[in-house]
Amino acid sequence: MPRPKDDFDDLRPLKFHEPAEILDSDELYTIYEIGRLLQGLDAEAELDIETENVLLDWAIPWMMGHSEQFVFAEPEADDEPGYYGLAPGVDAEDTAEQ
Repeated sequence: MPRPKDDFDDLRPLKFHEPAEILDSDELYTIYEIGRLLQGLDAEAELDIETENVLLDWAIPWMMGHSEQFVFAEPEADDEPGYYGLAPGVDAEDTAEQ
């Protein structure tokens, strides 16, 4: 149900980072690790399943919106997630904030 803006004390702009701002160019990450990094958490932080699902809800469309900046590596097994990393030539200096 919608709520009036006046109900909230702290309204902040919605800002998304560019992939090169949060990912190391020499590493590959699972979608779960990327979701954590988008929230400023450690990539290996332990989270409950509900929180993990919320982070995935943010990470998946963010990655799709930046798909040209990513490369993908197949998972090692069918029951494991794939790995994603920065495409060659993508770095923080070459990206523009969205």
